Amino acid sequence: MSARSGIRRVAVLAASASLALIAVPAADAAPALDGPALAKKLTKDVTVDGVNRHLIALQRIADRNNGTRAVGTPGFEASVDYVAGKLRGAGFDVSTPEFTYQVQVTDAAVAKVGTTTYENIPLTFSPQTPVGGVTGTLRAVPEDATPGCEAEDFAGQDFTGSIALIRRGGCTFDLKHRNAAAAGAIAVVIANNVDGKLSGVTLGQPGVVPTGGVSKADGTTLFGKAGQSITVDLRFHQQDKVARNVIAQTRTGRKDNVVFSGAHLDSVEAGPGINDNGSGSAGLLETALQLGGSPKVNNAVRFGWWGAEELGLLGSTAYVKSLTFEQQLDIALYLNFDMIGSPNAAYFAYDGDDSDATGAGPGPYGSGQIEKAFVDYLTLEKKVQVEGTDFTGRSDYGEFIAQGIPAGGLFTGAEQIKTPAQVLKWGGTAGVAYDKNYHGKGDNLGNIDRVALDRNSDALAWVTASYAISTEDVNGVPARASRVSARIAAKSSKAFATDAHHDHDVVS
Repeated sequence: MSARSGIRRVAVLAASASLALIAVPAADAAPALDGPALAKKLTKDVTVDGVNRHLIALQRIADRNNGTRAVGTPGFEASVDYVAGKLRGAGFDVSTPEFTYQVQVTDAAVAKVGTTTYENIPLTFSPQTPVGGVTGTLRAVPEDATPGCEAEDFAGQDFTGSIALIRRGGCTFDLKHRNAAAAGAIAVVIANNVDGKLSGVTLGQPGVVPTGGVSKADGTTLFGKAGQSITVDLRFHQQDKVARNVIAQTRTGRKDNVVFSGAHLDSVEAGPGINDNGSGSAGLLETALQLGGSPKVNNAVRFGWWGAEELGLLGSTAYVKSLTFEQQLDIALYLNFDMIGSPNAAYFAYDGDDSDATGAGPGPYGSGQIEKAFVDYLTLEKKVQVEGTDFTGRSDYGEFIAQGIPAGGLFTGAEQIKTPAQVLKWGGTAGVAYDKNYHGKGDNLGNIDRVALDRNSDALAWVTASYAISTEDVNGVPARASRVSARIAAKSSKAFATDAHHDHDVVS
């Protein structure tokens, strides 16, 4: 055999081997994902029992601290110490950077009809009333699936100079109060749609008219007093406080193409926050611990547990804004996990490409690919249908998106109502909130759908690990192995072409 023939044979064999690496499924084979070995292993290692152990820890921390893990309380500080301690033990580079935030200290929180006074808690970013409040006729917006979410909801009544009463649900508080203001209302009262106070909620941005919230029971009573005169007095002052985030990063992988996964760690004051957001925090923590601080990855993985999300995404916003433009460029993408075990669970993935056309628009380029990664895993591996959910600005992806960082994540639903069509897909109960204890005292260990928690924790692990190997579909950065294979294939192709050229010379 000549040397030239030997070269040609090696090239042909290399080309044949490359073709052999392409898996061709049987015509009748069920579709399945063929992810990297790391994703397969991590998904197997992250168990619902492991995740649940962290939920038990968070519940006990709340039990020892007046039933709450809200930012600014010992329960939140103990939660930070628990998470950071676990991560340090697993070999991560861990920090707990501080940020300063303002808390709204209430001076007046009143809705008064006749001689009866109701607690009416100002929403974060609400304007204040003058001392003594504002008075007008109480006008009730009709209750339906999306009360106050459309301008038409205010037709048929004169809201000029009135106080609008709107039931929670269906859209953001901000949209409700802006629609009311556009109709002429001088103040808004939001009635909770689940038992308990309406506390720890926000307009998300500076409001246009004073807006407060009452409990579900008080709201129902007020609906019966529509047409009567009501006085709303909402006043408060701001106070500076300091809180901590938890940031942990692997010691391995590229530091300029970081995969970032995050969840908020704080609860509302009313309860222990085991679904919101112990579920996301626990799933994220177990994924990090099973991954370990020095995994064999191409891209470094950074994990974040945010403080003061319940006060307006304050921890995540402060963190992202603290980064220079170059440091933000180092983040390839952000994955958010805020409630992944709701008791009447939905299966939502953030609608990165706006394919559901629900109004909020797409995320930065790459967000649609992230959405597809979650949808593919849940539909192909877990046989669960997935719906898109808007980037409404209600969770910690907000500032990442604002800075152009592609984002995605999972969500099992909050106070919104599950529909009959969704029950056919997912089970559960129609006409009931995805989480009937949302932001309430009842958000405890009994407030978790552990099947949903298991499925979503696996999806969290799968997608995080997959991007730790390659983010090529998001930003064009392939896995190291892919780059090596491409170089080998290119060299083999060049050798084959050269050999073929020489053979042509001989023949001619």
